[in-house]
Amino acid sequence: MDRLTNPIRPYAWGSTTAIPALLGVEPTGEPQAEMWMGAHPGAPSRLDRGVGETTLAEVIAADPEGELGAAAVAKFGPRLPFLLKILAAGAPLSLQVHPDLAQAEEGFEDEERRGIPVDAGHRNYKDPNHKPEMICALTPFDGLCGFRQPQEAAKLLDGLGVDSLKPYVDLLSAHPEEAALREVLTAVLSADRAEMARTVAEAGAAIERLGGAYAPYASLVHHFPGDPGVIAAMLLNHVRLQPGEAMFLGAGVPHAYLDGLGVELLANSDNVLRAGLTPKHVDVPELLKVVRFEPGDPAVQRPEGNGEEVYETPIDEFRLSRFALAPGAAPHPLPDGAPQILLCTAGRPKAGEVTLSPGESVFVPAGERVELSGTGTIFRATVSL
Repeated sequence: MDRLTNPIRPYAWGSTTAIPALLGVEPTGEPQAEMWMGAHPGAPSRLDRGVGETTLAEVIAADPEGELGAAAVAKFGPRLPFLLKILAAGAPLSLQVHPDLAQAEEGFEDEERRGIPVDAGHRNYKDPNHKPEMICALTPFDGLCGFRQPQEAAKLLDGLGVDSLKPYVDLLSAHPEEAALREVLTAVLSADRAEMARTVAEAGAAIERLGGAYAPYASLVHHFPGDPGVIAAMLLNHVRLQPGEAMFLGAGVPHAYLDGLGVELLANSDNVLRAGLTPKHVDVPELLKVVRFEPGDPAVQRPEGNGEEVYETPIDEFRLSRFALAPGAAPHPLPDGAPQILLCTAGRPKAGEVTLSPGESVFVPAGERVELSGTGTIFRATVSL
């Protein structure tokens, strides 16, 4: 197996302290938002097999079947189909959705045909892949996920006492529910920006005054004054994950992470369509084609299993599980038919003969046998074959 050196992404919303605290190093004072573990071409992990440092992407490209296994290559192609991250939100992320596979392929081909550079600010589809993801909390973790029931959203907006929100309240009280949500989100994102900025300012003052159920939205008003995404965010469920709890986010589900440290596992894609809470490009017509206007409670998962605690997902590109290794327990042998990344988040457990500290990880190629031992917590990222 290979001990990985992993890049840290300094996005502005990142915490300045959470990742350094996990790694046991001094903060730099700069935001550290995500630590990437994988072979994404934008920021691949690095390793050294005795002939000098190289990237995991280059190692896999040189021998896909040897590193990933024939079954994984046949199913997903000659690339690692997942990306593992430690995500540290010190400020809210953008309100966003991800396309399904057919939408991503169609959107990517269309933008390629129109000659839009992949790095252009107004490009929606960076690749032809979908981006389902799972977030598992390491600390209490706040986020927004999926639409509230329209009646609940209407009550929340109405409680602000802002006259310019009353048309949205009336729309949310109409039927059918999915049409009501679509109409309100469309109206909010298409409204005159100056008028919406005044509405958001009034709503923000009420949010600060009222607290309680409105408290999760206070940071949005602070970080994104005048942004229509503040009102759009109030259509969504607020979720607080406790350590060890997780959420799966499929295609078309609107979401935003607000605060906390977590392990994130996702399909290897960069496709994001934003609805607000960002200075970046918002393509409302394309967004509305992708969003699924389905109200419901977000499914919070607690891991299941003895020894290996598994977080269930409906897709095959990734599979996340956790091992809480107790003192004196027998070693846990791992299956060897697929590529794996093992990440330590607590203690000093061992993967084979490699001792891991919090924040350290290893890549285990397909076909290599390894067992976990010692004391601590290890997350295992692999694929379903």
